[in-house]
Amino acid sequence: MAKTQYNADSITVLEGLEAVRKRPGMYIGSVGTKGLNHLIYEIVDNAVDEHLAGFCSEIWVTLEADGSCTVKDSGRGIPVEMHKKGVSAERVVLATLHAGGKFDNEAYKTSGGLHGVGSSVVNALSERLDVKIYRNGFIYHDAYERGVPVVELENGLLPVLGKTKETGTEINFLPDGEIFEKTRFKAEWLKSRLHETAYLNPKLMIHYLNRRDGENEQIDYHEPDGIVAYVRELNAGKEAVHEPIYYKGVSEKIEVEVAIQFVDAFEENTLGFCNNIFTQEGGTHLMGFKTRFTQLINSYARELGILKEKDANFTGADTRNGMTAIVAVKHPDPIFEGQTKTKLASADATKAVFSVTGEELTRYFDRNLEVLKGIIGCAEKSAKIRKAEEKAKTNMLSKSKFSFDSNGKLANCESRDPSRCEIFIVEGDSAGGSAKTARNRQFQAILPIRGKILNVEKASMDKVLGNAEIKTMINAFGCGFSEGYGNDFDISKLRYDKIILMTDADVDGSHIDTLLLTFLYRFMPELIYNGHVYIAMPPLYKVIPKKGQEQYLYDDKELERYRKNHTGEFTLQRYKGLGEMDPEQLWETTLDPERRVLKQVEIEDARLASEITEMLMGSDVPPRRQFIYDHADEAEIDA
Repeated sequence: MAKTQYNADSITVLEGLEAVRKRPGMYIGSVGTKGLNHLIYEIVDNAVDEHLAGFCSEIWVTLEADGSCTVKDSGRGIPVEMHKKGVSAERVVLATLHAGGKFDNEAYKTSGGLHGVGSSVVNALSERLDVKIYRNGFIYHDAYERGVPVVELENGLLPVLGKTKETGTEINFLPDGEIFEKTRFKAEWLKSRLHETAYLNPKLMIHYLNRRDGENEQIDYHEPDGIVAYVRELNAGKEAVHEPIYYKGVSEKIEVEVAIQFVDAFEENTLGFCNNIFTQEGGTHLMGFKTRFTQLINSYARELGILKEKDANFTGADTRNGMTAIVAVKHPDPIFEGQTKTKLASADATKAVFSVTGEELTRYFDRNLEVLKGIIGCAEKSAKIRKAEEKAKTNMLSKSKFSFDSNGKLANCESRDPSRCEIFIVEGDSAGGSAKTARNRQFQAILPIRGKILNVEKASMDKVLGNAEIKTMINAFGCGFSEGYGNDFDISKLRYDKIILMTDADVDGSHIDTLLLTFLYRFMPELIYNGHVYIAMPPLYKVIPKKGQEQYLYDDKELERYRKNHTGEFTLQRYKGLGEMDPEQLWETTLDPERRVLKQVEIEDARLASEITEMLMGSDVPPRRQFIYDHADEAEIDA
């Protein structure tokens, strides 16, 4: 019988770090690769905070051969003295939530750590964590297993390993396989994050070392030119309109630093940071920058007679097309939306960036008229193309054939509750027909597409909107799209909680997945950021043993394991495509929520994702060829 009483006995108190292990997603976002790498970032951010406080010039980050990670810094070292709780301050920091120096404005003026809970969260989610503290001429030691101390204190203080002239903290931790789906750190994401940190801290040296099997790699990240060098790197290979603009200022105790450069390209790349943390979803600091920049360009355009009295102002998107910008603020007490800090919410950041941008850019433009004219020229070109494409878009959207499900391909589901519904984007009519028969009509919709869709990275807006497959998907999803000048996207109108790409388990299927993901990333990125996009994992083989149960195998590695572990004879069936499966097989392997395997699409590093998408799907061949050469050993060749 179900328990119905709700009284004092119903209240559960999670002691120590139990709350973190119970709900890890609340603290690190996910238990996938993104959350896994986040553990490293938390420890590195603490070291960077020491640098910002003026006590750390070097950080060492090592991916160890045993799968653990070591982060060492040259800061002051975590305090080891007796805390008022009766134990070493280090143990309070690492074994207690919401304990640390980040709550004391005297110790840290700005902080990128996770509201003072970062290191203790890493401790809670690690199978083991070992810490050495170099402080007061001694090396102190402590160790934990799944957040529980395993070193005995001496009168409440840490044991001493020896003497030293160094200062700093060294933390080695191994992620807990009971918590995380995978425990192998993503090296490319880590390197991108460390390089980014070096750009934002020009006086900091970061040493990266990878000791894992076959990956012996050592890189030193040091960028004395700071965010100006960052902007140059982002614009490498593009035709620059002017040299980077750099300014810095302080308003309301908030330090504002900005670098801007326009290129001859039809795009905007504005990145925001607060206390060294990349705010993936933007926030108030970018709002202040964009608002003031648009005002200034329109004001100067009228003053110079480029915009006449009867002319409408340039839109914000017009004034920023061609812009690459880094907007970095140092805030003494920032407010973020969400624990993992993807969006800055501090209202005073808007005012501070608005004020500094207005003052510094006015001074710069008054002294650099030709640069100003070049930037206004970019806005003029953008406005002309915007008006032409808005007209084309209006014409296309108004055509009756663009109405919902007019092509008859979509087999919709019966439910109209988006939280229950899912749509499968299926390659080809044959697989589509099988999927329509196999599905659960109550909540599963099937949308067959014809082969490889348009590569949107190379296509103009009119070609994109003229593509039948893309129009069908836009209509089916129901939430519009965002790209370029307008933003018609409204995620609240999304008709399906899951958008599942279901293609053949071969090279052509992977190519179609890539084209579909490029479209979704460029035109509906919120679908990916909000966790609505998945890739189905249909099996590649079916094994039918003479004795025993039939089994589906999803890749060549599973087949290899099966051959090693199975002694008897068996028949091997290889599926060349989804269309070869009968509806019953398709249901039990790919459609049934109880048995299927889905990969959720995540974006850890938006800047890196954008760069790789542009490189792999764009028109510039040499960088793509080099990327393929560099990563050839990672490829899985379809036999």
